[in-house]
Parts: sequence; C-alpha cells; structure tokens
Amino acid sequence: MVKPPLPSESREDRIQSNPVRLGARLRLTRQTRGLTLKALALAADCSESLLSKIENGKASPSLPMLHRLVRALDSNIGWMFEETDGEEGVVFRAGTRPLITLDPLRRGEGISLERIIPYSAGHLLQCNIHHIEAGGQSAGPIQHVGEEVGYLLVGEIELMIGDKTFRLSAGDSFVFNSELAHWYRNVGEERASIFWVNTPPTF
Repeated sequence: MVKPPLPSESREDRIQSNPVRLGARLRLTRQTRGLTLKALALAADCSESLLSKIENGKASPSLPMLHRLVRALDSNIGWMFEETDGEEGVVFRAGTRPLITLDPLRRGEGISLERIIPYSAGHLLQCNIHHIEAGGQSAGPIQHVGEEVGYLLVGEIELMIGDKTFRLSAGDSFVFNSELAHWYRNVGEERASIFWVNTPPTF
C-alpha cells in the first residue's frame, strides 16, 4: 500500500514543540487565572518544582500532565502550541498544514500531528491526522471531556478504550466518549495515519 505523503517539513510549515514558548503560555494563563504555582501544582497533581521547570522551559510535561494542567487552567492545549493567531481560514492546502511534534520521550515514540483545522477559539471541532511510525505509541492513557471519532487512513493500530482493545486496519473507523481512558499504538510494519476529530477542542 502506498503511504500518503507527509506535509512539507520546511521551517515555515513545521511547528516543533518549544518548551520555552509552552512554559511562557502556561505561566501567563496561570497568572491570568490568579493561581500560585502551588495551587496549580496541587490541581494538576504534579510537584511545584516540576511545574516551575516547565514554566521556565527547562522541562517538558507528558501529554497526560498537560491535559491536567490545561483542565485546571480552564484552557486548551491547542492554544499552547499555536505560534500565531491569524485570520480564520477556510481552505488549507496540502503541504502547508502545520505539523506538530511533541517531546518524543514523553508524548510517545514516532508521533506527529498534522493540523487539519488550525486551533481557534471559534471552532467547535478539532481535527488532526495522527501520523504514527512503526512501533510508535501515544502516551497515556488519557481522559477528558468530549467525544472523538477517527478513520484509519493507512496502517494497522491497536486502540485501547477503557478495558477493551481493538485492532484496526486501513478503512476502519471508531467513535468513543473521551471520558473513557484511551491510547493507541502502531502494530503494523509501516507508518499509520489516523484522521481524528474530537469535540470540544482539547489539543
């Protein structure tokens, strides 16, 4: 099976995780909410020292921790990673969509997210293509408010929802309540790509 091409990885198109930028946005949001480091650390179930390192760009949070932080801050992970807050768009051309790569040691091996809908406070939906290299898997399990639906474009994955495991091949689809613990891994020999939609936006 022919693999779909990854989007361009030029400096203009590719958004790498930026610990300094992420930390600054977390700190700004915390201060705007009037929370102390200690209060946010307690709410997110992490140590105050680790939170301080994250805010100063000296450490990267795991995805489950980031979910807890933004939930405690009543914010959104997408805003934490967007580099610009440009005009609302309608059409997003192939090869120009941002590709977000998080810390591979914490987010999961070989995973990148291709933005289909750039983050905006005006969107009710969030949509990405999850590209997972052979042997890659997401960090987790994670839980949050919402509903998710996906369609496996290429490859083979195992999707864990609650205490159930599902093996999916290209052409299979799924839907589940985001409050159920969930994570996934690539069990095939090629890169897998999942067209993934969730509401409300959480990443």
